[in-house]
Amino acid sequence: MNINLRHIRALHAIWAQGTFARAAAELGVVPSALTETIRHFEAEAGGPLFDRSQRPPAPTPLALTFLQETAPLIDGLDRALLRLQAGGDRSGGVLTIGCTPSAISELVVPVLGQLRRSHPGLRIRVHDDIAEHLARGVVAGDLDLAVAGRALHSDDLRQTEISRDPFGLACSASHPLARQESAGLQDIDPDEVIVLDPGTGTQQILATSQSVPAPLRNGAIEAHSTIAQLCMIRAGLGVGLLPRNAVLLFGDPSLRFLPLRDLALWRVLYLLTPTGRRLSAPARAFAEALRARSP
Repeated sequence: MNINLRHIRALHAIWAQGTFARAAAELGVVPSALTETIRHFEAEAGGPLFDRSQRPPAPTPLALTFLQETAPLIDGLDRALLRLQAGGDRSGGVLTIGCTPSAISELVVPVLGQLRRSHPGLRIRVHDDIAEHLARGVVAGDLDLAVAGRALHSDDLRQTEISRDPFGLACSASHPLARQESAGLQDIDPDEVIVLDPGTGTQQILATSQSVPAPLRNGAIEAHSTIAQLCMIRAGLGVGLLPRNAVLLFGDPSLRFLPLRDLALWRVLYLLTPTGRRLSAPARAFAEALRARSP
């Protein structure tokens, strides 16, 4: 079959842009040239790739199957080209990192500021999510590296401890317990507890800790993210068991963090890096700067 990457990219561009005209503009060619490329592709494929009776033209089942099968290959090629560019240009390139939201202010922002000064042409993408999703992103190559809690065990993933902070009680500044310097587990009303999604690292730590009473591991309200949980706690809807840095994320005076006298439980954050590929120059610089700041 006499087709090459130009034909495949043309097909994907039309699929992504929706019309031949927009795809031609995206590719930097005239529409007639793009039409000719697709006609040649169809001749080689032995069937139509677009239903031209529809407006805009829709991919045929033959084309749709091919698009779905080749999409990961095109994405992988684009990521490899970006890493190649970043490796050859110290000041430029793209760095895509993942992080748990509570790690952004304390750990990630200072390093990004340092990296921006040392790599002025660098473009940085920050993706926040739960640890399991971030780990899969690093393994798949969607992320260069990530800062998150312990995630999936994989030979393709290296997890290096970089920080830890204690669990305590998060409550609003108007909550009766907020007047105290610390609290005990017995002071917490189970009916007030707001918990996190079971898939989050924080909730998994609490769920597996024998030091946390069972009634405090569950709650009538479950939040998908730490941000949502803190918003509800701030509004006085309840309280939560959270790592210190998560509660102090925005330095909000409406939120209080109380150490728990009878709970010695820590949230550990890790630097997640791939074992199966070499980090780009910006990713190596980020990792080195992050390790240098770790205690």
